Amino acid sequence: MTSTAPAPLTVRFPPGFVFGAATAAYQIEGAVHADGRGPSIWDTFSHTPGKTHLGHTGDVAAEHFTRYREDVALMADLGLSAYRFSVAWSRVLPEGTGRVEQRGLDFYRRLVDELLGAGVEPWLTMYHWDLPQALQDRGGWTNRDTAHRFAEYADVLHGALGDRVTHWSTLNEPMCSALLGHMSGQHAPGHTDAVEASRATHHLLLAHGLGTRVLRERGATSLGLTLNFTPMTPATDSPADVDAARRCDGQQNRMFLLPAVTGAYPADVVADLAAAGAPLPVEDGDLETIAAPLDWLGVNYYFSSVVRETGEPTGKQSSFIGAGTIADLEPEGPTTTMGWGIDAPAFTSLLTWISSVAPGLPLVITENGSAWPDEVTPEGRVHDPERVQYLHDHLAAVSAAVDAGADVRGYFAWSLLDNYEWARGYDQRFGIVHVDYDTQVRTVKDSGRAYAEVIRAHR
Repeated sequence: MTSTAPAPLTVRFPPGFVFGAATAAYQIEGAVHADGRGPSIWDTFSHTPGKTHLGHTGDVAAEHFTRYREDVALMADLGLSAYRFSVAWSRVLPEGTGRVEQRGLDFYRRLVDELLGAGVEPWLTMYHWDLPQALQDRGGWTNRDTAHRFAEYADVLHGALGDRVTHWSTLNEPMCSALLGHMSGQHAPGHTDAVEASRATHHLLLAHGLGTRVLRERGATSLGLTLNFTPMTPATDSPADVDAARRCDGQQNRMFLLPAVTGAYPADVVADLAAAGAPLPVEDGDLETIAAPLDWLGVNYYFSSVVRETGEPTGKQSSFIGAGTIADLEPEGPTTTMGWGIDAPAFTSLLTWISSVAPGLPLVITENGSAWPDEVTPEGRVHDPERVQYLHDHLAAVSAAVDAGADVRGYFAWSLLDNYEWARGYDQRFGIVHVDYDTQVRTVKDSGRAYAEVIRAHR
């Protein structure tokens, strides 16, 4: 593959704009048995035959647990001003509650100290899908008590790291944890039950509210929640297709955003779930807790979707409750190796829409990226022109949203490193840094170099 990089990006971002990259614990750390770490639901799921691509697991991943100093040095070389990482709950609380594993906390202390020493600001995500298996054995996110255990976890983390970490996000993409984990079965714990999915949705959001309250009481001043958004468009203007898009948008986007920023679930979504026999298990005071004030909202965006109502079961397990007759259309134009279409203009529209729903709430792009079939050349380079183009187009889309009035404060590329892509295993490469999984050698890709140029242009 030859490099056909586009012209240099000429858009400008406001002073103080944060340029970073993001990762997640289970996807990069490896060392799943080190220093008393307990098993998580992703350890269990990935070791269950047939659940992941070629049976791949995160047992080794990118060995970040032992190579974190090398990875932080890479961040500094790229000029990143910030690094978004997640903490493995079961590395800190092996049973999810009770006994604290200081050796696990010590790893994150070392990582944070290394980041600060390199001039890279740590942005900590408390939960990126890897629930301790011990809590899953007690019902996991279908059990309301798990939300209270999350608050306990928040207290432990802030007690250990609150003197050095300023920016905190409670959850990453609760939609995936709830609906991909409990409705479609694509993610851990791999269940396909509408009632479980509804309960998990509410209890995850309750955990966010309870955790935010604890962090705020502890003195944290930069608190966020990270949601993934997929704009939904009807295939035609028929009432059936328009309603299909409404239903998918409701569960993908509005069901998670609106409770957090307005204190209420969308009425149409509440009705949809009740009609499907899976009502949200809301108790008195829950919505007030969920709507704890935020300092910023994390926005993850990868692609948009076009949907249609088929009128009959599609034969595919839907990620959405009561949506078994709704189908996704194949994307028009080029797709990434994940099969995702590329739609940068929809990113601009999404950011302006979120700003209209949550006026005055700063936004941070906490994930945005693309997977391509990257290879290292004999000269030791990785030419990824498709990712360079994707990066440039989406940064331009963010800039356009800022020009339109969206208060976007930062951008974190997904991902810093090639890593374990969940059920897709090691077959999908999202990194701006290539990882040879046999040798663990890191090689900055052309996209990483292009991103570094953007960062340098803003110094």
